[in-house]
Amino acid sequence: MKGRAIVLDHLPNGAFAQALLVDGRLEDLIVTPDTATPDPMPGDIFSARVTRKLPKSGAFCALSSGVEGYLRDAKSVEQGANILVQVVNLPEAGKAVTLTTRLLFKGPRLILTPGTPGINVSRAIGNDAERTRLQSIVEGARVQTGAIDIGVILRTAARGEDANHLLGELECLEEAYQRAQSALDTTPLPTKRSEATKPKVGIPPDWLFPLADEIVGSPDAVSQLTAQDARPDPFWADDRFAGRLKSENDPLGSMGVLDEIDALRSPRSPLHSGGSMIVEPTRALVAVDVNTGSDFSAAAGLKANLAVAENLPRQMRLRGLGGQIVVDFAPMEKRHRRTLENALLKGFRADKIETSLVGWTKLGLFELQRKRERRPLGEVV
Repeated sequence: MKGRAIVLDHLPNGAFAQALLVDGRLEDLIVTPDTATPDPMPGDIFSARVTRKLPKSGAFCALSSGVEGYLRDAKSVEQGANILVQVVNLPEAGKAVTLTTRLLFKGPRLILTPGTPGINVSRAIGNDAERTRLQSIVEGARVQTGAIDIGVILRTAARGEDANHLLGELECLEEAYQRAQSALDTTPLPTKRSEATKPKVGIPPDWLFPLADEIVGSPDAVSQLTAQDARPDPFWADDRFAGRLKSENDPLGSMGVLDEIDALRSPRSPLHSGGSMIVEPTRALVAVDVNTGSDFSAAAGLKANLAVAENLPRQMRLRGLGGQIVVDFAPMEKRHRRTLENALLKGFRADKIETSLVGWTKLGLFELQRKRERRPLGEVV
C-alpha cells in the first residue's frame, strides 16, 4: 500500500495503539495502556498545586491523586499556588515526572506559546515571500481576537497552507488554552486531568503532515475520535482530515500492524545488509549489539553498522525506548568512524524525539542519550 496511513484501534489486552504506516511499513507506534488513571505523558497539560518548594529553584507539585511532578524552575511560583504545567518527559522508575510552566499547545502546523508573545516561522521555510504571507495570516488573527500576548510558531507543515486551514487550527489551539485556564480557575485541587489534555483516542499532530492518505480506526475508536468532547483537538481544524477517516473492523490486524508488534517482542531485528542488531533494554540503559552474520570482514562490519545507523531511530521509536543507549558496533576500521557518525547524525536528525550523540568510549562502544517520551513497548503489550 502506497502513501501514509494512520491506524487507531485497541489491542487484545485493552491498550490503545496508534500506528503510522508509510508505503505499508510501520514507521511509528504509540501504545497507551488501558488503566483507570493513565500515566502523565510528555505534552499533557495539568492544573497543579505547588506542594513543596525546595531551597534552590525546584518544587514538587500534586497533579492528581497519587501522581507527583517535579518543576525544575519554580522561582516565580509560590507554595500552595495553583498553576498550569506541562509534562516534559517520562521519569526513571520511582521518580516524579518532570514539569514546566512554559506551555506548548501543539497542532500539526502551529504551536501556541502562551506567555511568550511573537510570531516565529520554521527555519525550514526559507522563501521570504512565504514567510511574510504566513506571518500576516497569524498576525491578523491575533489582532482580531485580541490574543496578542500569546505567541505562535508556524511549523514546517504550514508551508503552502491556505489561511482558512491555519486560522481554524489557531482557533482550536486557543480554545484548548482557554479550557486549560478555565480548569485552573475553577478547580482548587488538581484531582483530575485538565480538559485541555489530549483525548485518549487522538492522533499525534506530527503524523498528519505530509497529509495522511487515510485514517483508519475501529468503530469504537472512530466513535470516540468524532465525539463532541474530543474537541478542540486540531484534527477538527481541517476538513481534509475528516474526509480521510474511515471505520473498519480490526484495522491493526488487516494492515499488518499486529504482526509488526509481535516481531518487536523479539530483541533481534534483521538488517537489510544480512546481519542483525539485538536491542535489549535494562534498568540502567539500552544495550544494542550489532552482528554481521557469517561474514566477519571489516567491510561487512561497516555495511552492517551503516544499516544500523539507518534503522536504529525507527527501532527506538517502535520499541518506545529512551534514556542512555550504548551500541556495540561490529568491528570495522577506525578511519570509518566519522562516516558512521555522519550516518547516525542523519538518521536521528529526521527523528522527532530529541537524541544526543555522545560519542565513543575507550572500549569502542558508542553512547547516545535519548529523551524518554514513551513507555517501553514491553511494558504495555
